[in-house]
Amino acid sequence: MPEEENEEDDDFQYIVRLMNTDLDGDKPLVYALRDIKGVGTRVAEMVVNYTDVDPNAKIGYLEDEKINQVRESLVNFTDEAPSWAVNRERDPVTGEDDHVLKNELDTVHREDINRMQKISSYKGIRHERGQKVRGQRTKSNGRTGMELGVEKKVARAQAASEEED
Repeated sequence: MPEEENEEDDDFQYIVRLMNTDLDGDKPLVYALRDIKGVGTRVAEMVVNYTDVDPNAKIGYLEDEKINQVRESLVNFTDEAPSWAVNRERDPVTGEDDHVLKNELDTVHREDINRMQKISSYKGIRHERGQKVRGQRTKSNGRTGMELGVEKKVARAQAASEEED
């Protein structure tokens, strides 16, 4: 009986490399795919449904063929998925739907912010100033980098003592 367990452990991969990301082999496939940047629960479930792989199977036990099927499904996700499921719907430059993954996601996000700043849109100006962009309150919340009330009192007391001297 212990020999059979060792044979199964030989096939097990503790780390699976997929889309330039190291995935934990102990996790079920759907939950392991969520570790890839740009892939959430819904996208992971859709990708697994497009392939003939058990979503509850641990990714470390999957054969290379199955992992390649998942990889191909991730790469071609835009072609298979409906437009509402992609993370880049109606791209401002190309006008097409696209699903961006990994480092490209950061690059696209940075380019969007730069474009907003260049055209001086409201959101671009808020980004430049480092203020809240999506309409949140700023009077009582988000006060990082400012002087605190206690420090102001100390500063007033020091200024008053300097004026007296």
